[in-house]
Amino acid sequence: MHLHALSESFPRAHERPMPDTIRVGVDDAGIATIVLSRPEKKNALSIALRDEVSDAVDRLVRDDAVKAIVVTGAGSVFSAGFDLGEFRNLGDADHARRLWASSDRFHHALLGCPLPTLAAVNGPALAGGFDLAILCDIRIATSAATFAHPEVTFGDVVYGPLHDLVGGAVARELVLTGRPVDAAEALALRLVSAVVEPDRLDAEIARWTGYLTRVPRELLMRTKQKIVRRAGQHPPRTLDL
Repeated sequence: MHLHALSESFPRAHERPMPDTIRVGVDDAGIATIVLSRPEKKNALSIALRDEVSDAVDRLVRDDAVKAIVVTGAGSVFSAGFDLGEFRNLGDADHARRLWASSDRFHHALLGCPLPTLAAVNGPALAGGFDLAILCDIRIATSAATFAHPEVTFGDVVYGPLHDLVGGAVARELVLTGRPVDAAEALALRLVSAVVEPDRLDAEIARWTGYLTRVPRELLMRTKQKIVRRAGQHPPRTLDL
């Protein structure tokens, strides 16, 4: 399956509208792909997009044919992070509640996903986009990928999942400084499992998902339960992660 040539192809309720901000597909081997599809906004994680990703993860997990989920971005950016335009109206209590409820659900849908998740990082993964990649079990990046927490200068940074992945020394450095990490350094730090040229991303993702398709779904889910349990209990609120 080409990562960027998808339409929603898993069973869906008759009354549920098609997503506006993501594209979803499942191939014959049971590999689902979620494409963040706001390239004009650098795939910013709006409330609508977060909710659609959370909904998609919930449905895919219930589909017995699905064995793993790949997340990637449309265009040349993986994700630039949360849609900052939605933070201008936090004085509206209803809007603020919806924003943070969406954020909490999104993070925990990925943190606790009972199926293996892979991030196909096709370009910059910044702020919440960096978090999204870290929330996945495996990250494959192109040479155009960069990772950074620029939001350190004006907002809270998600720390716990990065610490779980790379340990305190690296995690503290990255969240306190917000400095960028290019693809080569990300590989050296084990932030990613492989780096390829952009035109090789589909093939590299197919290679990694090929390992997963050999494993019975129930064993993948039992192993993922151990991974989630070993990672420990994360606070339920995004601002406390």
